[in-house]
Amino acid sequence: MRLEVVRKPNKFFPDPKRVIARYFQNSDQRTAKIILNILKMSETEVIANLNHILNDFSKRHRNITRILVRNFHNLKPIFNDLGIEIETVPLTTKLLIGSCFTSEYSIEAAAFFNPSIVEHPDQSELEPGQKRIIVSLRATGEGHISSIVFKTGIITRTNELVFDPDGPLVGEAEVVKLHTYHKKDFIHKLNEMRIYKSTLPVFLLSGRLGESFSYDELQECIAETEKSRVLTPDEQLVLEEINWLASTHYETTFSLDTSISERVIFPVSPSERNGIEDARFVRFTDDDGKVTYYATYTAYDGVAILPMLLATKDFYQFKMQPLHGDGAQNKNAALFPRKVNGQFVMLSRIDGVNNYVMFSDSLYYWSQAIKIMEPKYTWEFVKVGNCGSPIETSQGWLVVTHGVGPMREYSIGAALLDLNDPTKVIGRLRKPLLIPNAQEREGYVPNVVYSCGSIIHNGELIIPYAISDYATTFASVSLDALLKEIHSDGI
Repeated sequence: MRLEVVRKPNKFFPDPKRVIARYFQNSDQRTAKIILNILKMSETEVIANLNHILNDFSKRHRNITRILVRNFHNLKPIFNDLGIEIETVPLTTKLLIGSCFTSEYSIEAAAFFNPSIVEHPDQSELEPGQKRIIVSLRATGEGHISSIVFKTGIITRTNELVFDPDGPLVGEAEVVKLHTYHKKDFIHKLNEMRIYKSTLPVFLLSGRLGESFSYDELQECIAETEKSRVLTPDEQLVLEEINWLASTHYETTFSLDTSISERVIFPVSPSERNGIEDARFVRFTDDDGKVTYYATYTAYDGVAILPMLLATKDFYQFKMQPLHGDGAQNKNAALFPRKVNGQFVMLSRIDGVNNYVMFSDSLYYWSQAIKIMEPKYTWEFVKVGNCGSPIETSQGWLVVTHGVGPMREYSIGAALLDLNDPTKVIGRLRKPLLIPNAQEREGYVPNVVYSCGSIIHNGELIIPYAISDYATTFASVSLDALLKEIHSDGI
């Protein structure tokens, strides 16, 4: 059986019409001046201006008035400084003020790429041989800020891909909830970040905070500490790092009246302010048969990266937490879809060059990493990595890989790991499965094909992949032919 990759006709390109309404603020002085100018307006003037805004934007966003009120309440500290009780402001004035601190952001104006694909939680009302799917994508807009978005569809009995139309609107989560923290784990992560105990503010190590504490309790403690004494520059820096870490733990909930394609996971915490990058989704089955969808992703603040783990059961509620441990470094983490020998297992690339496997008793703590794959062939001489979570087959764990070679060209390959001992490489392809062809090599980053997760259906491996960090398409290959080729190429 000859190994042949079939490129599918489905293509997704950036769509600048998909916008969300974001809060923004000028300097405190300019903000105060805007607020005072609006408060001077008559009710007739306020209503006339507000009606104009609602006529222009109410069809572009779900419940635009809720967004404007939410953004208005972000200004409470400015109202306090002005000596104005925020609740005394009439609703129409609140909405007009809120609109002056709201702007539209086109989430995928620049790029729509780096996809992963998983089985949809709902497999009802399908014909034999069909599978409902969710494809996650990295949407990138102005300033190269990345977020996670979704598409849904069906793989037919002949492995054609038929996607549902996108919902008419797109929006962020309705609720964002910060977590409760455990002091021991929190300090451990600070130590990993090289924020050592000797420089930690006294309040974090003393009894001023309990063994568990909320985000609000932490903020109160920080405020008390800053009032009680003058902090040294080093201590002030540590406080900033503590706030940075605390904000990385959060949960989001989307409205039940949205379709999956209308939900955007946009950066929430300071660690993500420059993007949520390359989410690798996996349908994880625990020992008791319960299913949770996880996604490893990289939080980027413009300087540092932070490996993160997202968890959801229904794609309505999402929980985000950072990964800890010496093995939780760099990019390219990908979780196995089940435990192996009683432990969680993850692929990683902690040194930025080679592929590793890690084992852990906890989803969030990863220490020792075992190197399993180094660059070997010309097309991967610069570095090797994974293209998503391993897929279980009867012959081993199938890992779709990527390699970077001459001219920084990214190609997609494949390897096979032992089912019982994933540190053992059974075989890997000598030549790549996919390289950028003439139609794929032009884009935001030329000469790149890249994926964050594939799926097996009806005897084929279906690979969603990015075209030069700009758009997304799909390809398929016979699973039997691929496994045969990997075995014949050896290690």
